[in-house]
Amino acid sequence: MTIDDKTAKEPQIEYPTQWGFKLIGKNKEALYACIKEVMGEKEHLCSTGNVSRNGKFHSYNASCVVESQEERDRLFKCFQEHDDVKMVI
Repeated sequence: MTIDDKTAKEPQIEYPTQWGFKLIGKNKEALYACIKEVMGEKEHLCSTGNVSRNGKFHSYNASCVVESQEERDRLFKCFQEHDDVKMVI
């Protein structure tokens, strides 16, 4: 896989590392509850993000220290599959 003309492979990420997720959905309170549910007892930071121009969509930023690629992927998948999340970045 080529990322650009000069990079032959994906960048190496050293774990543990701080990782952030941006969650977008229609209900601000439900997004916050989703973050608490998925993170459980894991120490994390959470802050409100943007609101769409018409007020239909809200975003939250959540971050935590992930210990491995597997943990990062698991958290992403949990957010992605949650009913109250329209998009996770």
